[in-house]
Amino acid sequence: MSATATRKTFAVMVLIPVVVALALSAFAWPAARIAPRDLPIGVAGQATATAAVEQRLTGHDGAFEVHHYDSAAAARAAIEDRVVYGAVVVTPQGPELLTASAASPVVAGLLREAVAAQVPAGTPMKVTDVVPAPAGDPRGSAFGSSLFPLILAGVASGVLVTMLGLRRARAALALAGAAALAGIVGTALGHSWLGALTGDWWAEAGVLALTVLAIGATLAGFASLLGKPGLGLGALLMILVGNPFSGVASAPELLPAPAGTLGQWLPPGAGGSALRSVAFFDGGGAGGPLLVLGVWAAAGLTALLLGGRRERATDAPTPAPVPEPAPVG
Repeated sequence: MSATATRKTFAVMVLIPVVVALALSAFAWPAARIAPRDLPIGVAGQATATAAVEQRLTGHDGAFEVHHYDSAAAARAAIEDRVVYGAVVVTPQGPELLTASAASPVVAGLLREAVAAQVPAGTPMKVTDVVPAPAGDPRGSAFGSSLFPLILAGVASGVLVTMLGLRRARAALALAGAAALAGIVGTALGHSWLGALTGDWWAEAGVLALTVLAIGATLAGFASLLGKPGLGLGALLMILVGNPFSGVASAPELLPAPAGTLGQWLPPGAGGSALRSVAFFDGGGAGGPLLVLGVWAAAGLTALLLGGRRERATDAPTPAPVPEPAPVG
């Protein structure tokens, strides 16, 4: 066996375990450390009546970020605007817990357990689901599973545009067209067929399309600036970081730091949050995630166009030298 073949053999033997370790760490670490971390929750009622509840919630070592509201109506509005995940309403008849399983079934269950543990034994506690999960997906399983196909669609579009040699405006048009059609197909399946989405049909399609475009444009932009290694960098960023750090299956505030925050600055996490907002909350809280998606899409397309100009300048033929006239005489 030649020295080159030996090096290649050992490279495969070493790289595969490294990839496995990275993948397991990226996916298993956040899942194994799920717990509330500054989870926004409201407490509604008169300050004198809610002081004890707020004190108990804030005493959970940074688990909850408590917001005070003067009335149950204000707390409901905050839930519908995605300011808080739920709220405890203190009334003379006893506490009432307001949840939003559409925001996260995992968080809704966690709040029921946490608040029930604070209520004295034998005290009745009313639970109201202000924004329930859709009947077609009561546990949020379909919604949580919808993100990875979007990532694959975005990665595939960026790879195909690069491998087919499409450049500049033609590449941008191909990415935008593929993303638009992916958004329509995804909404037809998730909304019309499965019933896992219940918001405005075209708003959902737009969010899905923008998510795919942001991912595809990022990969194509990286490849245009860095060559084919840029495809690998973009795919690793979206699949090994963006997907497990997105918090779509639970909530960003349940992931360990800095995974939850970082995930919302990447297209997969921003796309999941924006889709949840338009699908269940009439767009409440969608502004930030949509801005993140727009920035990634614009940056990727700009890199694609700049890289294309650089390639055009590099590939421009060098003018042939003009022969000097022969001397006379």
